[in-house]
This record gives sequence, structure tokens and C-alpha cells, in this order.
Amino acid sequence: MKRNSVKKALILTLALVTAISLAACGKKETEMSDPSKLGGEGTKAPAATSAPAAAKKTVYPLKIKDATGKEFTFDKAPERIASVSPAETEALFAIGLEANIVGVSDFDDYPEAAKTKPKLGSITKPNQEAVIAANANVLFTGVSMKPDTVEKLRALNINVFKVEPKTLDDAIANIQTYGLITDHQEQAEKVVAKMKSDRQKVVNAVKDVKQENKKKVYIEFAPGWTVGSGEYMDELIKLSGGINVAGDGKGWYQISEEKIIQQNPGVILFANGVVDSKSKKPLDEIIRTRSGWDAIDAVKNKQVIGLDQNMLSRPGPRLTDGLLEMAKGIYPELVK
Repeated sequence: MKRNSVKKALILTLALVTAISLAACGKKETEMSDPSKLGGEGTKAPAATSAPAAAKKTVYPLKIKDATGKEFTFDKAPERIASVSPAETEALFAIGLEANIVGVSDFDDYPEAAKTKPKLGSITKPNQEAVIAANANVLFTGVSMKPDTVEKLRALNINVFKVEPKTLDDAIANIQTYGLITDHQEQAEKVVAKMKSDRQKVVNAVKDVKQENKKKVYIEFAPGWTVGSGEYMDELIKLSGGINVAGDGKGWYQISEEKIIQQNPGVILFANGVVDSKSKKPLDEIIRTRSGWDAIDAVKNKQVIGLDQNMLSRPGPRLTDGLLEMAKGIYPELVK
């Protein structure tokens, strides 16, 4: 169990470092071509130039761009699909593509059937030989893979389709994109409808919380790391009716312990199961025992609440399950 926890912590930390490095490099991304996207600054959205969004049957050939701006042409629904992003793998399974999935990353563990698929290596740098052997028509990847790795794989004639969700709407749009590419639009719409219903449930539950009564929230899902504006996790806190005390920063960043004490959050959320690789301490213990943090209201009032790390950290079909869990943690009396 401890080994598994360390592994999960490593995955999360790796994702964070990747996200941070992407933000830090400051490379100008191409403009979004889909006006329906609600992504944060710098977010790119896959954009179809063929079938209308409302169509339930994909019209091929389908031309569509990914988050890197590369245009793909699908002459038919891809029969062999690979994914090296746990969030994308979950989405592909959710829209009924299990039989078509020929490879996943070493960290893909949901749904249970994902564990039985051939492994293609890491989420940042997949095993090239394994990816080539999978012979997939398309390889989906997420935010963790850097652009240079994408290009190296493409140089091997691997069709790498990359997404970079920054908001909940980005995650929803990506699922619709997978449905469009694979002619599984109806299945994708069912998944999306459930996600939108979850979101509306939360919005309705907290809509009457007045601004002056909104709880201040701090979230930490890897030791010493939190999230500021421009990322979907910050958006989830806002949708839940909370105020992110780290929201004045941008992206994923390392905290100032003193600053959090000064902000005095009423609720602290953390990722369940994360264990620090150096101290071997679980994240909740680290939070509760930091010097001076016993003066924080959330710690004094036992409002340090663990959330499922995968629901929270994977911008896939379970992201709104994470939103519901988060909202219940912040306002248990309002969100049932």
C-alpha cells in the first residue's frame, strides 16, 4: 500500500512539474479556433472543420486540430487507439472504446479494464518501441507530455493527438472531440450530460452563499504544492462556492507556508493517499504538523479534508465527481 502511495505521489508530482514547466517556458500558443471553448489564457482547443457539433454521426473525412495546432484528417473512425494519459484513457473507456484501445500508459488504472491493456511507458516520455509496436491509428496524450516529446513521436510517424485542458469545459470538450473522431458522439454526449448535471447540482447547492460568507479554501495535493488561477482546480473551488486563498498566483506553484497562515483558510483540502517520498509522511500529517499551522482555522476546527486524488487530478469524465466531493467537503450542509 505504501509503495502504491509513493507511486501515486510521484505521478502527481510529475504532472505538476510538467504543468509548471509548460507554464514557465512561456511559449506562445496558437489561437483557439473553436469559439465555444472556455479555456484559460493560452489554452488551445481541438477544433473540427467537418461535421457539425450537433451531429450524432460523424462525417468522414474529418479534419480536426489538436492543442498543438496540428491538423489531422481521419478518413474513418480509428480502429486502433492508444492513450498515454490517464484522463484521456478514462474518457475513451467511458464512451465505449474499450475494444479499440491497444495500449495505455504505465499509470493508467481506471477503469479496472485499463490495467489489462498493453503498457506503453510513462505519461511524459512513452516507450517508443512499445508505442510503435501498438500500431495505433492515433495516440492520445494530455498536458504532461511536452511539445518536444510530441514532435519526436510524430517524427516516427506516430499520430500524436494532444489536449491541454485548463478548465472543466475544456475537459468536457475533449470528451466530445473523442466522440467525434471515433464516431461515438452519442456515447460522448451521455458522459457530458452527466458531467454538466453534476456541475449544475453544485452550482444550485451553493448559489445562495453570500460573498461575505464564502469559505476561504486552501488545496494541497502534493507536499508543498498548490494551484492558482488559470487551472481547472482553481475553477472547481470557485464553482464549489469557495475562495481559493492561493488564487492570486497563477498555475501550479510551491506555497509559502507563512502566507497560508496569514490567509487563514477555513477549509484545507488535500489529496488522499499522497505520501511524501522523502519524509515518508502522509500529506495530511504534513499539513497538520507544520510549524504555526495549528493556528489556522481549518486545522483548529478539524476541517482538513481528504479528496480522491485521481478524481481531482485527472481532467477526464470523473472530474465532476471530484467537484461534487470537493463541494461536499466545503459545504457539507448544502451539497448532499
